[in-house]
Amino acid sequence: MSKPIRKILITGSNGFIGKNLAIRLNEMPSYSTLNFVRGDDVAQLPSLIAEADAVIHLAGENRPQDDSAFTKVNANLTALLCETIEHEINSTGRKVPLVFTSSTQADRDNPYGRSKLHAERSVRSLAERTGNPCAVFRLPGVFGKWCKPNYNSVVATFCHNIARGLPIEINDTSTILRLVYIDDVVDGLIEALDTPSGLIEGKISPEYTVTLGELASQLSAFNNCRTSLVSERVGTGLVRALYATYVSYLPNERFSYEIPQHGDARGVFVEMLKTHDSGQFSYFTAHPGITRGGHYHHTKTEKFLVIKGQARFRFRHLITDERIEFETSGTHPRIIDTIPGWTHDITNVGSEELIVMLWANENFDREKPDTVSSKV
Repeated sequence: MSKPIRKILITGSNGFIGKNLAIRLNEMPSYSTLNFVRGDDVAQLPSLIAEADAVIHLAGENRPQDDSAFTKVNANLTALLCETIEHEINSTGRKVPLVFTSSTQADRDNPYGRSKLHAERSVRSLAERTGNPCAVFRLPGVFGKWCKPNYNSVVATFCHNIARGLPIEINDTSTILRLVYIDDVVDGLIEALDTPSGLIEGKISPEYTVTLGELASQLSAFNNCRTSLVSERVGTGLVRALYATYVSYLPNERFSYEIPQHGDARGVFVEMLKTHDSGQFSYFTAHPGITRGGHYHHTKTEKFLVIKGQARFRFRHLITDERIEFETSGTHPRIIDTIPGWTHDITNVGSEELIVMLWANENFDREKPDTVSSKV
């Protein structure tokens, strides 16, 4: 028997966090979303609460034209939301879990910080009086796709400007930022929907620290990799999250880019991607009857994969003169390794163009290519 779908009311669902959260929840078969956005009448809250199984309260002001908006939206709207949930509990006996995103600035004596602290107190009071499940997340800087640049996120602003060749402004490169990534925030908020009862202090993990100078340097490196072809280490941690964020700010015309192609009578050779410490990827072509290679390496190793056509690989041991041959084609994926100390070549033995993908364990160095010509 399938579980009933939980309806989650998201206040501020058209904001940065709200957009990411709503899409994630709607991807999950056990959730659907209700929305309350800027400009909606607060008179709708009782009917929305009556329909919702839980609330994630994201709506807030952080850069209004008038400081009074801090109190109106951050403090008063949260208080009203808590009062509405308490009324639902008193009239139906049904508790409505509440997840609230506050800010690390809640402990600062400024209009924004005071308004967030006031909102936290409303949530805590609701939990204490009724036992309603509540979670309060004091978020540091959140970054990721769809965050508005030139607003309140330096990551978004730097990504937007660097991706467009615009200058960025840094007053102090040593300024330390505390950051959490949007996907981790969404994970944490959804997990908090299952708070059993009372109040929990939510925490998003991992939390990253980086200086402004380091942030600018890393984002600039992403921008430069299209000309150097050297990818940053984008597979894990902060660099992975920053890279996904950076490319989400690329203007449409930069979704694609050209790379150099080297051609001669045999075919073409194209380097696609290089890494700092795991080699490079490329591909080459060969016309029917053409042989490429005819060299050996002392340390460098390679992996070949025929994408299209039919190829014959030949190997000869430099010392023993032992010889080996393999044939492979694009219809039967098979990796061919080159081995240090063995001369190797590849011949197009088919009737169509041969296309071969190539990985080498090190980037090509023209000063020390480790490639010595020799007949097979």
